[in-house]
Amino acid sequence: MKILIIGGTSSLGLALKEQFSKRNEVITAGRKNCDIIFDLNDAINNIVFPENIDVVIHTAAHFGGKTASEMLEAESVNVLGTLKMCQAAAKVNTKHFILISSIFALLDSHSKHYSAYTLTKKQSEEIAGLFCSSVSLPLAIIRPSQLYGNIPNFNLRQPFLNSILEKAERGEDVNIFGSLDAKINVIHLEDVVKIIERVAQQKIVGTFTCQNPQNISYKQFAKTAYKVFEKNGKINFLTDKENIEDNIFKEDNLLYEKINFYPKITLEAGLKGIVNYRKN
Repeated sequence: MKILIIGGTSSLGLALKEQFSKRNEVITAGRKNCDIIFDLNDAINNIVFPENIDVVIHTAAHFGGKTASEMLEAESVNVLGTLKMCQAAAKVNTKHFILISSIFALLDSHSKHYSAYTLTKKQSEEIAGLFCSSVSLPLAIIRPSQLYGNIPNFNLRQPFLNSILEKAERGEDVNIFGSLDAKINVIHLEDVVKIIERVAQQKIVGTFTCQNPQNISYKQFAKTAYKVFEKNGKINFLTDKENIEDNIFKEDNLLYEKINFYPKITLEAGLKGIVNYRKN
């Protein structure tokens, strides 16, 4: 297959390139250090894809913020940028478009985790679905939960989890706000890459969540981090602080049943990989 990865220098884009390059021709696109250079804010006429692309995988995203300028940028990149990518793919008769969204697109405005990122991810799904349907471009929307992995700076997108890792590495205590041991869902980068590879190979279409079958709590994450770093420390709940809410979603294994693959990397194995990566 001939694969075009948009966001070729993103953590996910780099991992996808490494995996797909084993058996396919891979072209990367992005703002820098890619085979094709463009910005999602560029005019649509300045964005041209190569001919004979079998699959476009769109990983690029803006993570939003709280200021008006940050929200505008998130809208421009995540929503309008996605529409431009779909249109450019349709122009060269791409056979399959895979949009990497986020499970947070399922959040509503009542959630404390709701943000410009979650809003624009939902909007990007809707605009992609509307356009691809109008031009008969097969579309798969994949919604991963929180990603973690071994790539440098990758875990900076998960600042609290990364701070737990750093404290565990130093044998320091971990403080969790409130009295609730909130649950989260994390999935390893390598599992997500293998899932996307199967989606491309099997030409899967539709919208699917992509989460770990097992939720974890912050306390469980911290205990596992101490274990893999072979350090000791206390896990303190600061009950005078506001509780952190759960950030988990209804179990949905439809995608895994379709591709005959379930995430395999346990939290302990995933964190051991990070430990080994840091040591080396």
